[in-house]
Amino acid sequence: MSGKKFQRFATRHLQKISVAAALLTAASSGWAQQDITKIIVAFPPGGPVDFVARTVSEQLGKELGHTVLIENKPGANGAIAADTLLRSPADGKTLWITSVGAVAINPALYPKLPYQPLTDLVPVSLAVNNVEMLVVNSKSPFSNGRDLVEAARKNPGRPITMASSGTGSVPHLAMELLNESANIQMMHIPYKGAAPAITDVIAGHVDGFFGDIPGLIGHIQAGKLKPIAIAAPKRHPRFPEVPTYTELGYPGVDSDNWYGFFAAKGTAPEDVSRLSQALHRALHHPTVKERLEASGAEVAGSAPDELRKVLEADTKKWSAVIKKNNITAN
Repeated sequence: MSGKKFQRFATRHLQKISVAAALLTAASSGWAQQDITKIIVAFPPGGPVDFVARTVSEQLGKELGHTVLIENKPGANGAIAADTLLRSPADGKTLWITSVGAVAINPALYPKLPYQPLTDLVPVSLAVNNVEMLVVNSKSPFSNGRDLVEAARKNPGRPITMASSGTGSVPHLAMELLNESANIQMMHIPYKGAAPAITDVIAGHVDGFFGDIPGLIGHIQAGKLKPIAIAAPKRHPRFPEVPTYTELGYPGVDSDNWYGFFAAKGTAPEDVSRLSQALHRALHHPTVKERLEASGAEVAGSAPDELRKVLEADTKKWSAVIKKNNITAN
């Protein structure tokens, strides 16, 4: 074979190899893209919802047999995350983990909400339950939740002040439930987030705060906050000595800032079922369960229908509280 013929021969084969390599790369890229499940978080990295998502993601990847990535989309009270989910293909490859506020409270607070949770979202599974616990400064004279109620009742000229993480937040609404049940009127002091609210309770500037246990547990263990009541039907396993408000004689004070996984409308039922079962296994994996429970959260995991019932019930419940108390978003 002459030099020119060999050059032409080599060139043609190199071209074939290049085309084949390009096709293989494209196919591999396509497969890699297909073998990824994305979890959208409506909060910045490092927060409690993000913690739950990242804690479960690795084990969920093992259950699904492929990579699970976290994508943080904070802002607009969850609307940015919801929009990201609804713009994604309804193929079971994208999940949104959110707290109760964005799906059961926002519809009543924001009349022009750009998404409708009950129709635009497909429930997949509950993640964790985060019941609210009432805490006061460690030096507070209140030893239990009844003491605080009696102080509010006996001295209406000096109202009990209750911090919250914002108007319409779960801590705010828990306070309203207690006001109604005990027939008292505590003063609401809204903050921009739980952290500054907790700081002012520790400093003694505000009397109390209803908060998620994962956000309080470190301050309680450090002796800076004192838990005096649980806003739940039963006592919390990490704090068995703290009574519920029902036990103290004030029924109906039940607030749970649960986190749940949702898919976009149109996701096939078989994909929803597959994801729900994988999430249940991942959440109850011993390592994952232990880490979540150590944070103060109560591991849930549920069938899609169970989450739908919880969403419907809480939407009705919180809408009634918001309407009765004329609560509007800031």
